[in-house]
Amino acid sequence: MSELKTGETIVDFTLYDTKRNEVRLHYLKGKNILLAFHPLAWTKGCARHMKMLEDNYEKLSSMNTVAFGISIDSVPSKKAWAKELGVEKTVFLSDFWPHGEVARMYGMFYEDMGVSKRASILIDEDLKVKFVKVYEDHKLPDINEIFDAIEV
Repeated sequence: MSELKTGETIVDFTLYDTKRNEVRLHYLKGKNILLAFHPLAWTKGCARHMKMLEDNYEKLSSMNTVAFGISIDSVPSKKAWAKELGVEKTVFLSDFWPHGEVARMYGMFYEDMGVSKRASILIDEDLKVKFVKVYEDHKLPDINEIFDAIEV
């Protein structure tokens, strides 16, 4: 898919969380949704990224926002990683099979490496793209920039 554009309606997906619950965006209409793509579980940069979401869980919730950490890792791997990190509130989603399908659908997949890019996609209450930013692989998103995008 080509690059996402602000204002367009997001294409829905079905992914599974660490408890094997099905997650679909349309289930969350009426909330802001932050899709936090990260390349791989079990890496330092991705651990810092996901812990940042966990550390800001209450503030995001107070802003009517649900954050998801998405990578191409399998459900069992994401579950073990969440436990290892002590992440209990932020939901991790597995884009394992078909491999990277959602990352590809949103233009957030490195074909040559087989992993997703590090990116933030903010979706508003009406399931429209509100903010999209791709980061250098080793650079963390600026959480304040995300808070500002939610408030706009």
